[in-house]
Parts: sequence; C-alpha cells; structure tokens
Amino acid sequence: MRISGPTLALRPPEPRDARRLFELGSDPEVVRFFSWGPYREPAEAEAFIARVRDERPHEFFIVREEDDEPIGLTGLTELNERDGRAVVGTWLGRPYWGSGANQESKALILHYAFERLRLGRVTAYAHPVNARSLAALERIGFTREGVLRGWHVHRGQRRDVVILGLLREEWESGPLAAVRVRILS
Repeated sequence: MRISGPTLALRPPEPRDARRLFELGSDPEVVRFFSWGPYREPAEAEAFIARVRDERPHEFFIVREEDDEPIGLTGLTELNERDGRAVVGTWLGRPYWGSGANQESKALILHYAFERLRLGRVTAYAHPVNARSLAALERIGFTREGVLRGWHVHRGQRRDVVILGLLREEWESGPLAAVRVRILS
C-alpha cells in the first residue's frame, strides 16, 4: 500500500530502510519524549522494521515522493474497530521539523483512518512538556481533552500524557481533509 500526497507518501517499512531509520532514530533530541532510544546500533533499527512488518499493519514510513527517502514514521495503534477509533503517532527526523511534513503526513494518515478504515475518532498522546507537539496537533484540528496520569512508562518512570482527539466530522470540515490524497493498494 502507498498513500500519496502532494510532496510526501506513506508506505510500509522495508529492510532497505534500516540505515536511514538508524540515522533518524539515533538523534537524542528526536527521541527525547519516547520510551525508547536513541538507537545505538543499526541492528536496533533492523529489529524494529522486522517487528513492524509482522505486528503493526497500520505503521508507515513517511517518505519524500521525489526519491522515496524516509524522513520519519506515522501510524495508527490501539485500533478498535467496534468503537471506530485509533491512536495516531508521528515522528520526524530533526531536519524536517517545521517543514510542513508533520501536517502533510497527518493529512495522509488521517485520510487513511477516516476514509479507508471508516473510523469515527483518532486520538493522539503527547508529553505535557512537549509544547511543539501539542501546538502542532492543535494547529491541525485536534482538541486537548485532558491528562492521563501515569499513562506512559518513559525510561523506567511513569509519566503523564496529554490526550487529544479529532472526530470524523471535525476532520471533514478542517483543512487536512482538503489535501489531495491517493491510496494505492
């Protein structure tokens, strides 16, 4: 599957992407709010790709359309078909921060979530002090709903997360639904 937009695309991870994933995920600043990392060995990136390919069908590399080079990841987890909801997560290599890649990649994954999977709600989590992530999510239409206390284990310590939500009707009336998206299966 490939989900294409104006300048970016989403596609499943491939073993050949391990080198690039290692480069992106070995930056301590990129992963400082994550429960893993930074990568110290290329084998860690290789293992992640193998695990994602086997266990996470809705996880995609964000790639540039011009050269298919990975710049980050996005995907849906905690998918609940009965309730029509999932959680979106996205991260980008530092050179792509502030470039518009987050907004376009969210347009692609949300189109997939709401149009292909027919979800009614997508949730996002962010660390309470990650002002950049919180602002980016709110800018694209997510609503801050509260704090989940002790929700996430981060480097061995329980941490709070801010929960944000986007309903189908909010997405449909927002700017991300207007982004031209093609899904090729």
